[in-house]
Amino acid sequence: MAGHSKWANIKHKKAASDAVKGKVFSKMAKEIMVAARTGGGDPSANITLRSLIQKAKGVNMPNDNIDRAIKKGTGELEGEAVEEIFYEGYASGGVSVIVACLSDNRNRTAADVRHVFTKHNGNLGQQGSVTRSYSRKGQIFIPADNIEEDKLLEVVLEAGGEDVKNDGEYFEVLTGPSEYGDVLEALEAAGIPVDESDVTLLPESMMPITDKDQAASLVKFVEALEDLDDVQHVYSNFDISDELLDEVTEG
Repeated sequence: MAGHSKWANIKHKKAASDAVKGKVFSKMAKEIMVAARTGGGDPSANITLRSLIQKAKGVNMPNDNIDRAIKKGTGELEGEAVEEIFYEGYASGGVSVIVACLSDNRNRTAADVRHVFTKHNGNLGQQGSVTRSYSRKGQIFIPADNIEEDKLLEVVLEAGGEDVKNDGEYFEVLTGPSEYGDVLEALEAAGIPVDESDVTLLPESMMPITDKDQAASLVKFVEALEDLDDVQHVYSNFDISDELLDEVTEG
């Protein structure tokens, strides 16, 4: 689930196999291509592209793959015409889910997403039924042992950021979507290392999950969605403790 640091760490470990890496590279290439298409292929002038390149290198994506994706985005190389598509609905128990896709075949993507929802006892909803309960935010995770909170808060607020939260292991920086790039650049200029960053969708309220079976079912559902080739991100309002998340994702 996008936005959860523990979840991100688990997915990073899963990406160790070549097969999973290939899928990760493919998804990263789509995002890089779209970023280059919308903001230009020069990373120094396109903060979103620069951030994605750093993320791609973080999962050991080859430089040739990155360069090729940029050139497809700018039109220097021929590339597929992908569009952004959102699906929204509910998992079992009433947990809300938003699925963000980049696809060159809307019919295929819709069928794949619908199949996963049906298989896991979920229900697709009408457009707007779920997104109205989410806010679009820039979200940046910074290791808490690398910076003092007062210093970080000063840099973030001066750059137009909204808030800084500390969960012990990470600082979570929140920004408006339009201020996201300014805050990233300010952190970069201040020499503050960023672990994860994205413009994401955050639920206005969370649904605590304490039952192990329900937690395991939700994790399998989200993993099945994330495993689809066209799915880039899955957003949800379930809140599973790190301890329970560790328990249901063992092995």
